[in-house]
Order: sequence, then structure tokens, then C-alpha cells
Amino acid sequence: LEVVGIVGLATALFAATIGLAQNDIKKVLAYSTVSQLGYMFLALGVMGYTSSFFHVLTHAFFKALLFLGAGSVIHGMSNEQDMRRMGGLRKSLPITFITMLIGCLAIAGIPPFAGFFSKDEILSHVYEHSKVMWAIGVFTSLLTAFYMFRLLFLTFFGEFRGTEEQRHHLHESPASMTLPLIVLAVLSAVGGFMGAPMFLGGKHYLGDFLAPIFTYSKQILPAAFNAEPDRNTEFILIGISVLAAVIGIIAAYMVYVARAQRPAEEESQRSGLDSLVYHKYYVDELYNALFVKPTMALSKGLYKFVENGVIDPIANGVGRVTLAGGQLLRFVQTGSVETYLLLMVLG
Repeated sequence: LEVVGIVGLATALFAATIGLAQNDIKKVLAYSTVSQLGYMFLALGVMGYTSSFFHVLTHAFFKALLFLGAGSVIHGMSNEQDMRRMGGLRKSLPITFITMLIGCLAIAGIPPFAGFFSKDEILSHVYEHSKVMWAIGVFTSLLTAFYMFRLLFLTFFGEFRGTEEQRHHLHESPASMTLPLIVLAVLSAVGGFMGAPMFLGGKHYLGDFLAPIFTYSKQILPAAFNAEPDRNTEFILIGISVLAAVIGIIAAYMVYVARAQRPAEEESQRSGLDSLVYHKYYVDELYNALFVKPTMALSKGLYKFVENGVIDPIANGVGRVTLAGGQLLRFVQTGSVETYLLLMVLG
């Protein structure tokens, strides 16, 4: 489980840093999903099984909202996905803006939205397991708040940066698209209360529902399920986590609204670190060089020397021998009754 937790934490941090530099609105949400999956496995690694499932549930609310909201933006922008070509859309797409704002607040872990309860429950379990892992988890939540509000500010704030044709066709999505956004926004706003901590006067309905699953495990390792910080520590941890999220939001506002900074248009405009993160640490290129290209080269070699050089000649040779045998037998099959009788006598 220790390995599971470390891999989950590394995944959460790794994907969060990549999300900082992406300009495609769907790619930001995709790496956000990878990062949140990292949180879920981090919870599993510290035996926070209920917390992990809780985050799966709340994540379903706000991530579905954000992806559908992104679809609404893309629809309104005539299929444009690059956030550098957007800006100022909150006036033209008010429902999409408000619902995506709720989704961003939820994933950032701002109370009382859904993500606040589930993510802080995970971090609480992590704190009891490892203070270092908890600190990295909190830092990752700061990055999450930053890149999600970077998405929100680049898309809905500032001046419109699209074409005149896009401006002319810019419009809010129909009710068939906005109604699901509203439903998911409500769930993202209040869904976390199904697992509100008891020290805040709540009742963990989800925990009670899942409790029978872990009855036997609690008998084997009771300490693992009772490892929770005291009330004062819990308040401090919540305060630090929320503060980290607020810092991330403020930082995104200062960069992309107050200073109106725009992501680099050309590769030459990127710094070394920005380019490294934008290209996903060149993991795809490394994977391609280490696995894809050697596999393709091996496949081509096998095709050339084994398929063409061995298998095909054998298969074709069998066919040629069969045809040759048939040709020889044709000389026997003359169609002459006298010949057949002679062969029978000689045989």
C-alpha cells in the first residue's frame, strides 16, 4: 500500500504540473482528471478507502460538469478549443460561466463545495500517515486551483481573442446542453455534504453506507481505520488546505486577469521549464523512442526476414508442389478408356 500511495501522489503532482501549461481546454481537464485519480490512489495507499470512493463520487459531479461546460464553450466558439483564442465569454455564455465557476471552486477544494469535503478527508488520512506526503498533497491542491482558474480566466475574462466570425456566431448553448450543467452544478455545490465531517456537525452518510464492506478489515487492522487527527489539528489542516487553494486562485487572477498575461504562441517564446511542462516532460517522446520505435523496427525486421523470408516461401512452396503434383497427374488422366485398362493390367 505504501507503493500505491507514493505512485498516486506522484501521479497527482506530475499531472497537475502538466496542466499548468496546456492551452487546449480539453487537455487541461484531461490532465486534471489524471491528477484527481492520483489523489484517489493516494487515499487507497493510506487505507482511506471510504475517502477514495467519496472522491470518486464528488469528482464525478464536478468533472462531468467541467467537461460538459467545456463542450458548451467549444460549441459556442464554433469548435475552437484553444483558450488563447477565447476570452470574455462570460457575457455571451452566462449559464456556462456560472456553472463552470462552481465546478472550478469544487475541484479547487473551496468550502462548501463537493471537492472540499472529499479532498480534505483524503489529506487528513495522509497527514496521519506521512507529513511529507501531506505537504506535497497540499501543494498539488494549490497547483490544481491555479490551473483550473487559469482555464476559467483565460476562457471567460479579458478581451475576446477569437476571429470576427467566431464573435458573430458566439452564443449560449441550448437548454439541452445547459440543463445538465445546472443539475451537475447543484450536485457539485451540495454533493459533499453526504460526507461532511462529524466535528463540523455533519453525518458521513457515505461512510455509514460503506461501513459493512470494511467490517472484517477493521477487525484485522483497527488502528488503520481509526487514525484520524484530533479536532484542533483537523481545523488547522483544513485551514492550510483552503489557504493553499485560495493562494492558487489569487495567483491565477494576478497573472491572467490583473496582468492579462497570455500563454506563449510560439515555441521560441517559452522558457526552458515552460517548454518542458508543455511537452509533458517529453514522456511521449521518450516512450516513443524506447518502446514504439524499437517495436516497430522489430516488427518490420520480422516481417522482412521471417514473414517474407521463411513463412511465405514455405507456404508458397507447398502450394507450388501441390500444383506441380496436379500437373503430373494430368498426364495420367488422359480420358482414354484403353489407356486406363492398360494401366490396370500393368498395375
